[in-house]
Amino acid sequence: MPLRKIILTALFAALTFVGTFFIKMPTPTLGYVHPGDAFVLLSGILLGPLYGGFAAGFGSMLSDLFGGYLMYAPATFIIKAITALIAGVTIPIFRKIARNSKNLLPVIIGSALAEAFMTLGYFVFEIFLLALTASGSLTKASISAGIAGSAAGVPFNMVQALFGIVIALLIYPVIWPAIQRQQSSASRPAA
Repeated sequence: MPLRKIILTALFAALTFVGTFFIKMPTPTLGYVHPGDAFVLLSGILLGPLYGGFAAGFGSMLSDLFGGYLMYAPATFIIKAITALIAGVTIPIFRKIARNSKNLLPVIIGSALAEAFMTLGYFVFEIFLLALTASGSLTKASISAGIAGSAAGVPFNMVQALFGIVIALLIYPVIWPAIQRQQSSASRPAA
């Protein structure tokens, strides 16, 4: 396990935490929209699915733990890790199809797929969370109420997703060449 990869993983976990915890706009559903998803996506794109997934999940989970959203923390770790994993797996595939690493279309498509998973992941999680909190058990009525309550958060998660994609697209062209140079210099044999 290369030291550079570990350092970059820790850096992106910290960036994800800061982007999620310190920069937030409250929503009417008692949640918040934040730019942390940009770092979730960049973690997957730049570090790959495994390291990027860990950085994104861990940084996002820390924000929930320190922000008082304790019941969300385990789900956030899983959802954000998988979001980064999707970005880390799909974007290189779309890049090969496009045959141009400078084209932003693969990043847009892969990021949109990843963020669609994030929106769906929180929607499903909140159905069960709201159903269990409302009645203490999963009944048809509590699940119906959970669906209605969870659906209210979907538009805000979509705004957060779009916000994250736009910020990632602004940062990506600056960071990607540096990562490519670093990777090519690391793969050259020592003289």
